[in-house]
Amino acid sequence: MNTFTSSRRPALLRWAMALLAGLTLAACDPQAISELEEGVSTEADVRERFGAPEAVWEGPDGAQIYEYNRQPAGHRNYMITIGADGKMSALRQVLTPENFARVEVGMPMEAVRRMLGKPMKITPYELKRETHYDWRYLDGPNTSDSKIFTVVFDSDFKVLSTGSVIDPALHPN
Repeated sequence: MNTFTSSRRPALLRWAMALLAGLTLAACDPQAISELEEGVSTEADVRERFGAPEAVWEGPDGAQIYEYNRQPAGHRNYMITIGADGKMSALRQVLTPENFARVEVGMPMEAVRRMLGKPMKITPYELKRETHYDWRYLDGPNTSDSKIFTVVFDSDFKVLSTGSVIDPALHPN
């Protein structure tokens, strides 16, 4: 057996399982969302339908913002706000051109991360002293509308620039 192939098999298996889990979660999202109602659904309802959040952020007036990440395989990241009263006050998909436009030069990485959720990929470029964060999103109704939004950070993790390109996974050659 080829040593390279056998040593790569566990990593490929983990990647394939993560992809399958991401696709399964994404397929369940519309149903889970339709079962929740702002001002009525509770934190327990949200956790029952979405599971444990990727991250929990402090919000205004004692609220908590739950991050539900669908990267790298999906095209969405959700932020669900749980008010101080324990009820869901907002559910939003955050990977949108409107949110991308809010990312400004000089903004700290944590502010971008709170706004967009965990990226699908983080690539450090040591010689350039930059780090690129990439998010996969849909710029239309079909998977053929898949794009990648990139935020370039300097060595202090402040935004240098942003941009979007057609998702290279659509054209693997």
